[in-house]
Amino acid sequence: MSQAGQPPAPGGAGASRLRTAARVLIVSSVMFSFISYWRTAAVVLCDLASTAYYIGGIVEQSIGPAAPWFILAVMIFSYAVRSVYIESCALFVRGGVYRVVKEAMGGFLAKLSVSALMFDYILTGPISGVSAGQYIVGLGLEFLHRYAGLELTDAQSKLATNWGSVPIAVAITLYFFRKNLLGIHESSEKALKIMLATTVMAVILLAWCGATIVYRISQRNNPDVPPINKPVLEPNFQTKMNYDKEQEEDPLGFLSKTGLARRLRDQELVEVKEATLIVRAKDGAKEELPLAAGADVTLDGKDADLQDLNPGVTVQLATNDQGAVSKLEASTHSSINWLSLIGLIGLFIAFGHSILAMSGEETLAQVYREVESPKLPNFKKAAFIVFVYSLLLTSLISFLAVMLIPDGERMPKYSGNLINGLAMNVIGPPEARLALASFVVVVGFLILAGAVNTAIIGSNGVLNRVAEDGVMPDWFLKPHPRFGTTHRLLYLIVGLQLFTIFISQGNVILLGEAYAFGVVWSFVFKSLAMVVLRYRDHTPREFKVPLNIRVRNIEIPIGLGLIFLILLTAAVTNLLTKEVATVSGLSFTAAFLTVFMVSEHYHERKRKTAKHAHLEQFNQQVVQEASVESLGLTTKPYRKLVAVRSPRNLYTLQQALAEVDPETTSTVVMTAKVSPRGSEGLAPGPEFDQYDQQLMTAVVQYAERAGKEVKPLIVPTNNPLFALMKTAKELQAHELILGASNKYTADDQMDQLALYWIDLHSGQPAPLTVRILSRDRDIHLDLAGGNRIPKISERKARSVAELRAAGVGVARVMLIHDGTPECSDLFTILLTALDPDVGLAIVPMVPPGVEPINGHSLVKHDQERAERLERELHLLEVKENEGPEIVRLAQEHSYGLIVLPLPQESPTKAIAALDPRARYVLEHAHCQVFLAVPQLIPQEVMDTSE
Repeated sequence: MSQAGQPPAPGGAGASRLRTAARVLIVSSVMFSFISYWRTAAVVLCDLASTAYYIGGIVEQSIGPAAPWFILAVMIFSYAVRSVYIESCALFVRGGVYRVVKEAMGGFLAKLSVSALMFDYILTGPISGVSAGQYIVGLGLEFLHRYAGLELTDAQSKLATNWGSVPIAVAITLYFFRKNLLGIHESSEKALKIMLATTVMAVILLAWCGATIVYRISQRNNPDVPPINKPVLEPNFQTKMNYDKEQEEDPLGFLSKTGLARRLRDQELVEVKEATLIVRAKDGAKEELPLAAGADVTLDGKDADLQDLNPGVTVQLATNDQGAVSKLEASTHSSINWLSLIGLIGLFIAFGHSILAMSGEETLAQVYREVESPKLPNFKKAAFIVFVYSLLLTSLISFLAVMLIPDGERMPKYSGNLINGLAMNVIGPPEARLALASFVVVVGFLILAGAVNTAIIGSNGVLNRVAEDGVMPDWFLKPHPRFGTTHRLLYLIVGLQLFTIFISQGNVILLGEAYAFGVVWSFVFKSLAMVVLRYRDHTPREFKVPLNIRVRNIEIPIGLGLIFLILLTAAVTNLLTKEVATVSGLSFTAAFLTVFMVSEHYHERKRKTAKHAHLEQFNQQVVQEASVESLGLTTKPYRKLVAVRSPRNLYTLQQALAEVDPETTSTVVMTAKVSPRGSEGLAPGPEFDQYDQQLMTAVVQYAERAGKEVKPLIVPTNNPLFALMKTAKELQAHELILGASNKYTADDQMDQLALYWIDLHSGQPAPLTVRILSRDRDIHLDLAGGNRIPKISERKARSVAELRAAGVGVARVMLIHDGTPECSDLFTILLTALDPDVGLAIVPMVPPGVEPINGHSLVKHDQERAERLERELHLLEVKENEGPEIVRLAQEHSYGLIVLPLPQESPTKAIAALDPRARYVLEHAHCQVFLAVPQLIPQEVMDTSE
């Protein structure tokens, strides 16, 4: 705008000055791209589904052959936990554990929960990478054994497998570090391809296992066909001890170093005599222990049934060639009632040890901000896909492993590789089974590698939330200059994971024992925080965890409470029964928490009294002018330009994002950075100051809430309207959306915009639709015929009702009824022409002196007619200040159309004949106004010749 407030004359000096080349600032952030729900599910499944490869062995080593039942219970329960995450993400776009816990219970507990969670995220990558490496190394050793005659002892094989997996795990970690550096699209695409390969493998393997079960059942009496094992479901409150101390596993944990396990640990000779287990210690002392009724005793590979014995222990002995005992396993089984306290404790211990199968849930919350529109529906779809897929794959693999792999091989040989054990124990020739095992190993390598990717994504998301809150320096959030990702956090995460890989020396069992400490405690903090927020935050929620009852004005979240109690019980039992996880988890959590506290304290001192406000970190690219190519807008047919000014008033952007179809339309968000008066041209490079950063941060938040991509621009200028039209021309925009001016009327804005547009095109303007938007007004100006972009609701609607429900068209109509017969006729027309789903209201405005017909008001007559036809009709009373009151009612009740009857006198001079009330409605109504003209007597001469 010129200093006089009027547009410069076309071709004048002012216009020439405004055409000075403007250097445009293109702003990019980590958050301007989104992924589909299939990719979202794939990212999470790479972690959850990968546990199918090792969870069965880890859990069975802890609780015995009942492991599949507890894994199944955990997978079913995971859907309840998933509903907690859906509710939290519906409440907060960045709804991970840190944000939710901080909102509910404060910063300290939030940092504590994140510190615990980071322990498991740092372990997830190494566990999966090392497991993937062991699959590949194991396959290679199998081929060398079969075709090259390589013979290795158990110790040599273990050493080769462990150390051979280390470089493979390192290579996988570095590969996915690179993919995450490129962005979520790259890493999610790889995750989707991995899940497709895993699905093919799962279908083949499960079908083959099913055929094996059918074959073994049909050959039940054939001694050459192995039997089908039956998974045991009983109170497995047991102690299990191996003579090899490195393989020791005590589910009672470090709190119980007594009992049978303690007494057998250092024994040298064992013999079975009738109903007694005789243990001879190194000093020659003997101890006799009773054996259980029906206990299974394995001696020299042969089973012996012991009948009529008291409950006691189950013993397995392995001997060397000289008959000496080389390995001993003993278990005590409780025979007490299931409902007893000890039995319940045993069940919770088993459930807690199986909780590892539910890892990856937090990644759902971390990926939520990247989910594309419609955000919450797509998130629900992704969560359901994750649940069904992981439930079927993980639980079925665990059951089939117990059923088909012989007991003598399952744990000693395939504890870390149950799927490979299944492949080697199905029916078919050895070559076919080896081929299946090779396929399983390759796919296992891929999905376990994908779990490394998920761990990096989840860790990056968690640390982003912490840094955004000022706990970590903003330096960590600075986007990569080329790819726009938080590369500094990625370097930190990958460094910690590589360090863990090296210190573990490829021992996946050790990593597995340490795992699940932070996962279960993050679940506990998250569910507790959501319970607290039900009482502290009454913001309407798009989704709630079911089972809620209301007592007076208080809602009691029974579902959330039950989930919290179950998780808390599992977490406490894990704390008391998993020594490695507890000690290492508490140590790591304390260290990470200390770092967070020190870092936050340093930044608080640096800020002094200023309150922390999160500002997104942006990359900036200065170009000579904005273009379709420089902004990457060539892939979609439509382009929409949205003008914004203030971070506190982004209604235009909010409305534009609600309407835009991301599959067909690119959205560019522009703000004009006003240069000082009198400046001829612009600075060499526009500065990106704190106000710009605040504005673009608000734009990012709106974009991620909608799940739709935007391209931000900052255009320095001394005439914002001209710069806006010039940018629209350069981008070949179809629609331009801007807010109402605080200084000028909409008519003045439209006139100036039209003049600039014509001048920029030398009198031959291209089609453009300009919209001036406010909360109560949407005005269109179609230049050169306009170029309106179809809304997303128009493309997806399959019926008029769906179109109307999406806010397109008219859902409610208001008729100003003046009590005349002509207006009654108009009411009849509307009553019959409008769809019954369209709401209809009348505002009685009977002028003074209008007499009722036959003593009966026509307004009342029309109201009764609508009742007889069972047509809902609203009656709106206006007593005074008629024009403003009509406008207020129409806006308050969201009427999309006002029908205003014109006076019967002089209808051809309608506008001149309008009374003040009608004029006010026309000038101030937020919606369209129809002027209804009563039927006229035709002026032509009637032909009466016939």
